Amino acid sequence: MKYFSFILLTLLIFNCTSNSKWKTIDANGTCTVRHECGFVAHNNALYLIGGRGIKPVDRFDVNTNSWEALTATPIEMNHITPVSINGSIYIVSGLTGNYPKEKTLTHVYKFNSENNSWETVFEIPKERRRGGAGVTIHNNKIYIANGIIDGHTSGTSALFDVYDPKNNTWKILPDAPTKRDHSSAVVIDKKLVSLGGRNTSYHEPNNFEAFFKTVIKTVDYFDFETQQWSTYKNELPNPAAGSGTVVLGKKLYFFGGETAAKEASNLMYSFNIDTKEWTKEPSLDKGRHGTNAVVLNNAIYIASGSGNQGGGPELTSIEIYN
Repeated sequence: MKYFSFILLTLLIFNCTSNSKWKTIDANGTCTVRHECGFVAHNNALYLIGGRGIKPVDRFDVNTNSWEALTATPIEMNHITPVSINGSIYIVSGLTGNYPKEKTLTHVYKFNSENNSWETVFEIPKERRRGGAGVTIHNNKIYIANGIIDGHTSGTSALFDVYDPKNNTWKILPDAPTKRDHSSAVVIDKKLVSLGGRNTSYHEPNNFEAFFKTVIKTVDYFDFETQQWSTYKNELPNPAAGSGTVVLGKKLYFFGGETAAKEASNLMYSFNIDTKEWTKEPSLDKGRHGTNAVVLNNAIYIASGSGNQGGGPELTSIEIYN
C-alpha cells in the first residue's frame, strides 16, 4: 500500500510539473499595439511603455486582468527597458525616431504612476548614450550593459555603466567581454548576466539586414564582488535578440526573441545558477520579440511585441507562466 501511494504521488507530481505552461490571459480591454517597447512590474501592476511612435503608458491590473491607458511618453521611446526603483519607473537608455537611423535618448526619464506624470531628471553623457541595452538593478542602482549607438546602422557596443537615481550620478564601468545589442541583463547570485542580442552593426553589400543572423550565444557575467567580467562555459541554446529575460528563484529564464527566421521565437530555456546548466522549458503561446518580460507575485509575464521578424504583426496579447 505504501509503495502504491508513493507511485501515485510521483505520478501526480510529474503530471503537475508537465502541465506547467504559458497561458494567454483573457484580458479585459486591450493594450495599445506596439513593439520595441518596455514592460515593467511596478507597485503590484504591470506597465507597457514606449515603442515605435508616441504611445500612452498602459497599466495592467493583475487582480482584475484589466488594461488602462495612462498618459503618453513625452517623446518617442523605443528599444527601452524600464525599471522600477525608489517608487518610480526609470528609462535610462533607448532610441527615438524612425528605422534605421534612430537617435539615442539624451536624458534619463522618470515616470510617477501615482500622479501619471513624466519628469526629465538627468542628461546622459554624450558618449554613453545608446539603445537596445540590457538594463537591471543592483543595490538601488541601475546598470546598463551593451547597446547600439547609431540606430540600426552601427555602434554595437560593450559599454557598461551605472546610474544612481538617488544621487543622480552616472559612472562608467569596465567594458563587457562581448559587443551586443538588442540584449538583456539580469542580476542573479551577486552577478550581472549579459546575454542574448546580436550585432546589428553587421551589414552586407546587398543585404542591409544581414544582422538578423548574427544572434549571440555567449553569456557574460560581471561579478559585483570581484568587479570583473567573465564568460560562462555553457552557451545560450536559444540565441535571439529582443527577448524576454527574468530571474525567478535560482533560475534565469530566457525566451522569445528575433532571429533570422520569419516568425519570432517562442522557445524558453532556463539557466540554473548552481549547476550552470540550461534546461528546455515550455514554449510561449505566441512567439514575440521587441518587448520585455517581468516577474510579479512569483509568476512571469510577457506582453505586446512583434510576432514576426521586423515590425509586425504587433501583438496585444499578454501571457503568464507560473
